[in-house]
Amino acid sequence: MVGTARSGMAVARFGRSRGAAVTATDARSESELVNEASELRQLGADLALGGHPTKLFTNADLIVLSPGVPSGIPPLESARRAGVEIISEVDLAARFLRGRLIGITGSNGKTTTTALTAHLLRAAGIGEVLVGGNIGFPLTGLIDKSSDNSWAVAELSSFQLETSHGLRADVAVVTNISPDHLDRHPSFEDYVHAKERIFLNQTDSDYAVLNGNDPSVMAMRQPSDPGAASPAYKKLAARRIIFSSKGPSVPSRDESADIYLRDGKIFTSLVNDGNSATEIIPAAEIPIVGMHNVENVMAALGAVLCATGARAGDLPALREAIRSFRGVEHRIEFVATVAGVKFYNDSKATNVDSTVKALQSFDGNIIVILGGKDKGSDYTVLAPLISERVKQVILIGAASEKIADQLQAAAPMIHAESMADAVRRAAAAATPGDTVLLAPACASFDMFENYEHRGRVFKEEVGKLIAAEGSRTSSGALKESMTHGAQRRTG
Repeated sequence: MVGTARSGMAVARFGRSRGAAVTATDARSESELVNEASELRQLGADLALGGHPTKLFTNADLIVLSPGVPSGIPPLESARRAGVEIISEVDLAARFLRGRLIGITGSNGKTTTTALTAHLLRAAGIGEVLVGGNIGFPLTGLIDKSSDNSWAVAELSSFQLETSHGLRADVAVVTNISPDHLDRHPSFEDYVHAKERIFLNQTDSDYAVLNGNDPSVMAMRQPSDPGAASPAYKKLAARRIIFSSKGPSVPSRDESADIYLRDGKIFTSLVNDGNSATEIIPAAEIPIVGMHNVENVMAALGAVLCATGARAGDLPALREAIRSFRGVEHRIEFVATVAGVKFYNDSKATNVDSTVKALQSFDGNIIVILGGKDKGSDYTVLAPLISERVKQVILIGAASEKIADQLQAAAPMIHAESMADAVRRAAAAATPGDTVLLAPACASFDMFENYEHRGRVFKEEVGKLIAAEGSRTSSGALKESMTHGAQRRTG
């Protein structure tokens, strides 16, 4: 296995549990992987740390690639020339996972849609529901929990999908597509092609749930130029289920949406044999904020109605489940109100488009914290919204100079040395009624282990403000907000 992060460790555990001879390799040294190395040795795996020996790759029977490892590194190219089979971690899982699979991808909204889909499936009483992939457990870690009657709901990133060949989703969902990870993918087109591999092995008995308002999504798997045709990008075989936040008509398409927003309410034509529109829920009753979350609700509903056979009798339970869903940690997560200022944690806003959606969720008077590790992004896209709604920009991390240069006069900007400094500066700039929003538009790896770590540090710093303020009420709100995400993931 290549890579010893969560996916790689899951592969090692699974392989050793089946009696396979496992060698784990990672570019990081053992001093950087103390806990992982200790567990791997206890499992009986061999280790090759601090680099990727080419001979190890060319002599392997099977190479399982973790999503964080680029597929074009030289040892992998040597293995391909030697005829060694190379598969992704999700492909390994696909060979052994029992039951059926809902795969969810997109640039933004994947995690919320995945969590909500599982929440709705459980409300519909469909049976055992497992959640994993790019959220929680790696897909390989769900194998032993799966059964013939289970449904696995998997968040799938472009990194997981780009080397996937064997994964088949009974229901494939694409929330939206916007430029992201262009520091890893050679072009936006390559990024889109990675995403559309979620449809690769679908048949006409499967479903593809698509965002009808997103041109890049709707262009996926259209008939190709014969000269450029490839088995990997054949025409979409699954039945298309379209959702739209702009009414029943799909722009520039001679078709109608199956789930759509009209007059502030979500409707579907999937029940009652498609003969009439059935109201599901008013958008105002959805507890998670923002139009993008209305779209996430529609995407999850599409997946669940496909999985359950679009039973009209399930709608009351689904409606109540939507009302009870409180979102996912680090996704426009309300943290606390301190001295009349509301603090929101959207650390999962790791690209520009997700930050746009976060800013659109608030009317104005925003102090926003931006910055981190750049992913080849164009931050000028943020300028109109920042000019309209933001009072102050606080910049952190390696990308801060690039962001400052591209946004220039959009709003007043100041640089912060750390998250603690950023939170203190944001609190000092805010007045009662304002909103402090962490929505970085960048990856986290320049300053933090991951976006979860970044979000936790933000909430800890808000907690220090609460302690200084001495507000018991706000402190209780913080404690609840900091624990409910973890409770939800384990529930």
